[in-house]
Amino acid sequence: MKNDYSVLAKLELCDKPIGVKYGFFRPEGIEPLEKDAAMSLCEMMRLCQREDRAFYFSKDHTETCVGKILLGMEDMAPFAESGQIGARLGVFDEPRCNQHFYQYVSKMDRGTVNYVSFAPYDKMNFEPDVLVISAPAEKAELVMRAMTYSTGEMYKSSCTPVMGCSWLLIYPFKTQEVNFIVPALVHGPHGRELYSPDTLLIGIPYRWIPAVLRGLNEMTYHLEGHESREKYYAEFEGILADLAERSKNP
Repeated sequence: MKNDYSVLAKLELCDKPIGVKYGFFRPEGIEPLEKDAAMSLCEMMRLCQREDRAFYFSKDHTETCVGKILLGMEDMAPFAESGQIGARLGVFDEPRCNQHFYQYVSKMDRGTVNYVSFAPYDKMNFEPDVLVISAPAEKAELVMRAMTYSTGEMYKSSCTPVMGCSWLLIYPFKTQEVNFIVPALVHGPHGRELYSPDTLLIGIPYRWIPAVLRGLNEMTYHLEGHESREKYYAEFEGILADLAERSKNP
């Protein structure tokens, strides 16, 4: 392991952050998901958190949604590619709308991923391709601030009303950008009741993991300006007054 993930414990999250690793070859030192398990890709991620265990999913397992399509393990059926499903679900008024957004959805190249490993951060035997953190807004703020703390990078959120797993697990990997989504706004996680309504999901690609861990190690978690409205104004106005005074004789 190149990175020390122990700082994630400081977040005191109800659900452990998990690592996701894509593989062409079978993973070593990790057990496969049970053969009779039949669930969606986002349910596998949630299973890893709820049962606090590591496992891998392969193209030989059953996946009940579009996970294998997004992972490049299978092709999309023509009726689905035409946009029929979203219109039937009531998410779109016509299939053309469903078909339109497919151009934005990230997919792994066909045949490049045969296995996907999931592991709680303290049980990983691999450096993850994507680190996934689920948290209420107040805790998610710490993670996003850690990302920008030493980089100045802006916050970004890209998503569509369906295929949310693409935006969390694949989009960060393909673009190397940190992305966050609200599962309550996505049809699958919402309908499957995977997370509480105030949850944010953050996908951190491998290139950004060291910067986020560094931020979590170095920054102040509980800012004075967040304690109350009065403290916010007092601190901010004090800083402005001090800078104005010092700037008189730079």
